Amino acid sequence: MYLLWISMDSCFWDFFEPKSSILQVIFEEIAGVRKVTLNRPKKLNTLNYEMLRKMYEKLKGYENDPTVKLIILKANWKVFCVGGDLTSAYTYVALGHWSFGTHYYRKQFCLDYLLATYKKPSLAILDGHVMGGGVGLTIHSTFRIVTEKTVFAMPEALIGLFPDVGASYFLSRLPGFFGEYIGLTGARLNGVEMLAFGLGTHFVPSNNVQSMTNALEKMIASSDSPSVATMSMVINEFAQEVKVKPDSAYSRLDMVNQCFSGESCEEILSSLESLALQVQEKWVLEAIASMKSANPLGLKMLLKNIREGRSKTLKQCLVTEYIGVSHLLGRTVSNNFYEGSRAMLIDKDKKPQWVPSKLEDVSDEMVAKCTSSTSFKDNDGDWLPLELPTRYNTMDADLASKL
Repeated sequence: MYLLWISMDSCFWDFFEPKSSILQVIFEEIAGVRKVTLNRPKKLNTLNYEMLRKMYEKLKGYENDPTVKLIILKANWKVFCVGGDLTSAYTYVALGHWSFGTHYYRKQFCLDYLLATYKKPSLAILDGHVMGGGVGLTIHSTFRIVTEKTVFAMPEALIGLFPDVGASYFLSRLPGFFGEYIGLTGARLNGVEMLAFGLGTHFVPSNNVQSMTNALEKMIASSDSPSVATMSMVINEFAQEVKVKPDSAYSRLDMVNQCFSGESCEEILSSLESLALQVQEKWVLEAIASMKSANPLGLKMLLKNIREGRSKTLKQCLVTEYIGVSHLLGRTVSNNFYEGSRAMLIDKDKKPQWVPSKLEDVSDEMVAKCTSSTSFKDNDGDWLPLELPTRYNTMDADLASKL
């Protein structure tokens, strides 16, 4: 039965998605501007399959519409998006074959890649929490507006996964080994720190965001061919110069590099524990506690991905991450995706029982297997590889310049 549903991709997901009269994504068409607004506040704007599907279809249409000059990504409520709807993914897999879950990730990664290689300027308003899947949607936007309410994090390893949605690409391009720090610990950054590290492009006070948006819309409506430079000038009228605090993540870079340059997760954790004996720094203790509570397999997968990601294109990174996610969904190496979802999202006892439970018990062979697709060859056609189109020869050079 489920083979029929897979061949009718959207029909399967429509069958299980709860019906609601409330639009989970709102699309607005204003002269020259298209607004895409996440509207699932009770679920912290987490992304379900139907949201991903609708955004992909609409954005593909907008890209080929000559009247569209700017895409604005925003959200209702006090969070932008805290990630993918893993609770639904967990439920879908429980109702059928594990490969059902990979359909969700394939759609998400295709949308992320579309937005990363988009032909037209885009502006993301990150006026609140942006984590995991929310980062994947916005990290390559032409303009990434951060505010005093912005909180950034990639906490996937804490819930049984590993940072994905292209994290091995964009985290690996942060200064020094700061990407490893963010990915291995799930550490949070505020808007000012995002700006300092190039994850944001402009700091605009939350109270000024609507005025900035109105000014952009007015300028675009009155111009035949508004340039990116002109849009930037309008944004700068509302942006502020800000400085990171002395105790911020930005000022830790030397110590972060010292610890997170280690060749293995075990070496990194040992360096943090040694540093904790020398300095009284809250971030060090938090990093240790986070790594010890996270999925050991996920940590090692992230470290391998991010180290190799420095020499890969975004397309290659997404394909590798998709294979890794598929292994976790398929339980080929570990049940930790399901155990993390159970403990953190379903039962909410916050006590996942990881297997393997320690970093030293995760072998190099286990990690290597999670980058190979050969395990899925005899899967009766249920598992499908991630196929991304070649869009622009200069795509990765352009992306690197944004970070």
